[in-house]
Amino acid sequence: MKHLALACLAATGMAAAHADSFFDNARVRGAEPQYETVNVPREECSTQVVNETRRVDAGPHYGGAVVGGVAGAVLGNQVGKGHGREAATAVGAVVGALAGDRIANQGREQYQVVPREVTSCRTVNEAQTRLTGYRVDYDYRGQRYTTFMRDNPGPNLQVRVSVEPVVR
Repeated sequence: MKHLALACLAATGMAAAHADSFFDNARVRGAEPQYETVNVPREECSTQVVNETRRVDAGPHYGGAVVGGVAGAVLGNQVGKGHGREAATAVGAVVGALAGDRIANQGREQYQVVPREVTSCRTVNEAQTRLTGYRVDYDYRGQRYTTFMRDNPGPNLQVRVSVEPVVR
């Protein structure tokens, strides 16, 4: 019984050893290009001119402080007696200088319109179509087949044919 199993196994191995393959040509019936759509991001930028209002420093103006200080000192000198009069003169000069400076510089702020370039960018997805290959329909010995290939094969397609016996 063991010998029979070994003989069957050897016969099967010999049949597989007789399997043969060769190349032949098949007729191409059609090659249809296949495409895929790919989103490719790109950056799109634009520049615009924007008017900007800026506060301009008019510079110091001391005339109001001087006039206010003198007027405050004169008024302070009118108040009090003795050393109180000296203190009132000093306080009047300081308060007058502050008040005079505020009155003189009120409304002196100046504004200027200055143009400025502003660049804004955004990412835009651009759809691109790319060729991925060809769906090829071909005939070989009366049978119709379909395959996918990277390149267009032309009017004929080389095929590999394997022949091996069927073991029963």
